[in-house]
Amino acid sequence: MLLGPTAAGKTDTAIALHERFDCELISVDSAMVYRGMDIGTAKPSAGELARAPHRLINIRDPADSYSAADFRDDALAAMHEITGCGKMPLLVGGTMMYAKRLMEGVASMPPADPELRETLRRRGEAAGFEALHAELARVDPAAAEAIHPRNRQRLIRALEVYRLSGIPLSEHWRRQQRENFPWRLLSIALAPHDRAVLHRRIAERFEAMLDGGFLAEVATLKQRGDLHADLPSMRSVGYRQAWEYLEGAYGLETLRERGIAATRQLAKRQLTWLRRWPDLHWIDSSAPDVWERVAKIVRDHGS
Repeated sequence: MLLGPTAAGKTDTAIALHERFDCELISVDSAMVYRGMDIGTAKPSAGELARAPHRLINIRDPADSYSAADFRDDALAAMHEITGCGKMPLLVGGTMMYAKRLMEGVASMPPADPELRETLRRRGEAAGFEALHAELARVDPAAAEAIHPRNRQRLIRALEVYRLSGIPLSEHWRRQQRENFPWRLLSIALAPHDRAVLHRRIAERFEAMLDGGFLAEVATLKQRGDLHADLPSMRSVGYRQAWEYLEGAYGLETLRERGIAATRQLAKRQLTWLRRWPDLHWIDSSAPDVWERVAKIVRDHGS
């Protein structure tokens, strides 16, 4: 499993591992699952995907939902298929919740109820999502403490779970039993040791996205008419800010500032997750011999 913050260089390293060790790649990215969201997700190019196909990319329409439970089912199925052919799966990405759920399993909870979810969303828009958060605090204080009032997706899901099952979301997770992960796992984290290097890469990549047609990509999605800003796909980092820009909420310079700031915040959260990840091999992605270091760890793991 090759993990790391955004803009750390995971894709290039994963492709090199695929070509050197003949491993099969599985994306661990909650935004790359969506079709038509290519530039803003830094999705591997058509040429890169031809060299090194990635599973679990372009498997959902942006109007659809895709959960950590969905990912776990899909990833396990892909891993069984790959190992059944005598090859090694390589999971690569930065959605740490997906990686954690893959390892530990997913709590048994009621499936989504689109009608209830829409009712909660409309109530939040009318009364304010702080009111929804206050309701969650009354029925599930532990979940309310962990979920920010601005995180509408998680807030609505927590209330949805409680209303459908009568059991608080936090209790569902307490009841969860850790599932056995049927493979020996090698976990590698790719990140620059110098945080300033990562920040520079994030800024440069966001500028490159804008130059590469990111706003046109989001405008095309917006023109479909069936997407809105509260969908999980459109709440992805960068897409939310671009959507607000296209709505006239602010100008281009503010878009740059907010897009880069949101990406830096994402990277900070990813690094926080990684510091708690067990048995992790850290690699400085800015080192000139980064590939040789990764390859040595993989060879040593297999011996």
